[in-house]
Order: sequence, then structure tokens, then C-alpha cells
Amino acid sequence: MRSRRSLVAVLVSVITSLLTLTLLPATAAAAPRESRGWVHYVALGDSYTSGPLIPFQRLDPLGCLRSTQNYPSIVAGRLGRTVLTDVSCAGADTNDMTQRQEVTLGYNPPQFDALRPDTELVTIGIGGNNYGVFGSVISTCPGLRDTDPTGSPCREHFTVDGVDTLKAAIAETQQDVEAVLDGVRQRSPEATILLIGYPRIAPPSGTCPDILPFADGDYVWLNDIEETLNAALATAAANNGTTTFIDTYPASLGHDACADHAWIQGQHINLIGAANYHPNRWGMEGVAEVILDHLAANGW
Repeated sequence: MRSRRSLVAVLVSVITSLLTLTLLPATAAAAPRESRGWVHYVALGDSYTSGPLIPFQRLDPLGCLRSTQNYPSIVAGRLGRTVLTDVSCAGADTNDMTQRQEVTLGYNPPQFDALRPDTELVTIGIGGNNYGVFGSVISTCPGLRDTDPTGSPCREHFTVDGVDTLKAAIAETQQDVEAVLDGVRQRSPEATILLIGYPRIAPPSGTCPDILPFADGDYVWLNDIEETLNAALATAAANNGTTTFIDTYPASLGHDACADHAWIQGQHINLIGAANYHPNRWGMEGVAEVILDHLAANGW
């Protein structure tokens, strides 16, 4: 958990030093649609929703690293007649749905505060930060590569007495996410609720150590961890019964960090593009397309 908080602090420092940010309101609207009135759309989530370093970064608060070109903003703009309340925040986990999240230069109110009884659309991208899963992977695996470049030192590091401790944590995450989905439904009983999965970071085969500095065998393990997390989210949505899981993993095939048209930034921070190991503008566009395709197929 400490590693992801540290990453957020570093990114905030970078953004503050650049001072090229634009403060924009929390609402977005596009051309009117004739089929329905104005829609209140609430976006909840972590950094894979907020979009660290994707221009332009909002200042409310700066520490959330929330982009005006993240997938909620793209979805809202293309739906039209949509009032977006985007409260996603870098470093958020399921606890931050109901309690204030301390961030650099301020705090983010409980994300559930944005929900209203008349909210019609809710997207949620959460779970990767629970129990430090994502932070543990990106802070530990690159440093272990040189110990066994062709092996799986990171998988071995997180395996204790034959148990993959990250997969065990993900099992707990599923229950946490189920509680979040129940909380959303209680607060916004008429809303369409979409639980957004995580896009692919590593390719299904091959390696690119200059971009994704994991040991060769840990590429397969990283995919396994992501697939386990997405499966847990899908199960949480199914158990809720009123939430749809939006699987972005298949759509991101061929757009991993190693790909020519990558959706995910590799190990090097792009100061005007994306945080390391996070979606870039193309990734946000891709996730938005998956969401919009689902909405279009269901009468939106």
C-alpha cells in the first residue's frame, strides 16, 4: 500500500512542477440526444479510471490525478446530454468509497457522496489497489528480474507455502467489491451500474524487458494475476445481480505495454502522456469504446 501512495505523491510533484494544468468543472456535456433527457453519470474508481498524467489534469484535488480525457469523460462526451460527476482518484481502494481519501495537497471526499437517488449511470473501476496487489507487483517485480531473468522470481516471491498470496488477496477483494456494488445500488436504485475490468498490461507471449522489466516467466504470471482479478470482479458483479461486468481484457489484446499501439505505459513515466504502468490516452479511448458499445447494445 505504501508503494502506490508513494507513486501518487511523485506524480503529484511532477504535475505541480509543470504547472501546465487546467482546472475544469466536474461536468461534461455534448450534443443533445433525442431519445432521453439529461443523464446524471457518476464515475467511481482508482487511477485506472482517473488517468494520471493524461492531459489535462484537474485540480479538484490535484492529488487524485484525474484527467479530463479519461474514459468517463470520453463516455460522457459521446453519450451527449450527460452531466458527469467524476470522483475517481489515484490510489483509491474500496474503503475510499465510504471514507475520505487523503491525497497530496488535499483530500477526496468519500466517492459514494457523489451518488444520488436519480443517478442513471454509474461506472466503477476498483479493486486493483485492495491489499496492495497492484502496488506490490509494480514495485517488486522489476527489481527481481536480474535474479532470474528467464524464470519467475516474482511469482516465487509472492508464493508462500505453495499459496500465491496475491491471488489469496484477490479472493478477499471480491467480497469487498460486492459490498461496494450493494452500496451503489442502495444509493442509486434506478441506475445502470457497470463494473469496469482492467485492461491487459503484458502480452500473451513474448517479452519487452526495456518497456516491461519483468523476468520472462513472470509475464505469464502477471497475466494470470490480472485474469484472476478480472474474474473476481466478474463474479462480484454476477453475485450482485444488478451490475454488469465490462471486460476490457479481450479488447486490449494487441495493445499491451509491449505493443506498437499500446494502451498501457511501460516502466518509464511519460510526463505529458501517462504514468508508468497505467493507461494512456489510447487506453482510455479503448476502454470507453467497450463501454459505449455495451450501452448502445442496451438502448442507450
